[in-house]
Amino acid sequence: MSTIFTKIINGEIPAYKITEDDNYLAFLDVNPNAKGHTLCIPKQEINKLFDMDEELYLGLMQFSRKVAKALEKTVDCKRVGMAVVGLEVPHAHVHLIPLNEMDEMRFVNKVKLEKEEFESLAKAIAANL
Repeated sequence: MSTIFTKIINGEIPAYKITEDDNYLAFLDVNPNAKGHTLCIPKQEINKLFDMDEELYLGLMQFSRKVAKALEKTVDCKRVGMAVVGLEVPHAHVHLIPLNEMDEMRFVNKVKLEKEEFESLAKAIAANL
């Protein structure tokens, strides 16, 4: 059975996409810890980050770095944090979270954004790539 991320990749579920290439996709988390919380995923459905072959893994890190740099230019924050948890969706993914305080990395305090805010934010981050 396809994961929710594979359904996003295949266009079966909408997402606020920031950028993608042949192997990776970046999109806004719809239940964000902070404004700009972004997920970077490989398009290949692999459950665990460290089960990825080295080339795909390193490519995901390079892709995530590029997105994080654009995110930092777009969202007012002290830095962009990165987390890999992997328990919520069985598809390898990297969380990029704009941080101003440590609690924003705890995955318990969420922010609410309207559809228009998600759309304009995704476009703004993409423009800074």
